[in-house]
Amino acid sequence: MRHFDFTPLYRASIGFDQIADLIDRVSSADSPNTTYPPYNIEKTDDDVYRISIAVAGFSEKDLTVEVKESALVVSAKKSDTKDAKNYLHRGIATRSFERKFDLADHVKVTAASHLDGMLNIDLKREVLEALKPRRIEIASSGSSIIDGTSIN
Repeated sequence: MRHFDFTPLYRASIGFDQIADLIDRVSSADSPNTTYPPYNIEKTDDDVYRISIAVAGFSEKDLTVEVKESALVVSAKKSDTKDAKNYLHRGIATRSFERKFDLADHVKVTAASHLDGMLNIDLKREVLEALKPRRIEIASSGSSIIDGTSIN
């Protein structure tokens, strides 16, 4: 396992303590590196994203989409009913799964839909007006600005 030194990051930033934890979680050997079910993450517009997960063989009632503690958790549980079918080859996996996606601050799940074996989850980053960049006026020497009023 690689060890990352975040000292240069902490020298030039404030409030990014969670980044080290996030990178440790992602690179951790403890979490299973599974490829089931396959998924895509796409950026559909500025601050708008879509996660598409291939869920062939699952119905809406088998799927669960939840947001827990800034993480999107998608899970599926197929009821264990014994099929009377006699498969010669069974290549479509319908085993239970749970997949987690860490969400950044201000990212909200806006919708989820199930169509043609794909579960689509739409997300949007909603940055509050107070958090958007703003210009700070610099007062000239000899005067100061208090609550928008110039004082000489």
